[in-house]
Amino acid sequence: MNVEIIKINGQEAGRKAKLSKDIFGVEPNDHAIYLDVKQYLANQRQGTHKSKERADISGSTRKIKKQKGTGTARAGSIKSPIFRGGGRVFGPKPRDYSFKLNKKLKVVARKSALAYKAKEKAISVIEDFSFDAPKTKSYLAMLGDLKMSDKKTLFVMPSADSNVVLSGRNIKNTKVTTAEQLNTYDVLNADTLIIAEGSMEKIEKTLLS
Repeated sequence: MNVEIIKINGQEAGRKAKLSKDIFGVEPNDHAIYLDVKQYLANQRQGTHKSKERADISGSTRKIKKQKGTGTARAGSIKSPIFRGGGRVFGPKPRDYSFKLNKKLKVVARKSALAYKAKEKAISVIEDFSFDAPKTKSYLAMLGDLKMSDKKTLFVMPSADSNVVLSGRNIKNTKVTTAEQLNTYDVLNADTLIIAEGSMEKIEKTLLS
């Protein structure tokens, strides 16, 4: 599978990039994608939620009324969950939401996500480039020339370039990442992948090694 390489000004570079069949041409595994995305989202959760149960409430433990003869339900403490200001029943506690996935399964998931984008013809390969200085205007101009201003894009670089990262980080519906940090969620969350020419070799090395 070959894709035309384009320049950042939107013009064709006159050569093509080959998309590996072992990555972009595999049969997608939906369950592997589900597990990988689930793990990614779970890892984003801080898990610091906490509510006070009756043992955490400050207040007297004195029995507020006698056991019998009041005509109402018996009550032993003002901290009871049935009273306003009382503790919560089975409230959330701090916990770790992360879980383990095998590396091979995560590789299958990333291949599957890239294969879906290849089927949708939502992959563009551009020449390697860098900005002289971090400028949002330069990144917006590039998206305009590529006719992707109205799309949610994921730009994959061979390695971290601070000028490019800083130029694109404040733009809505745009994310900049590196080939080594490429993950299933980001691939599926984008309408279009913009892959720098130098990233292709690193993606193949990561997913085929």
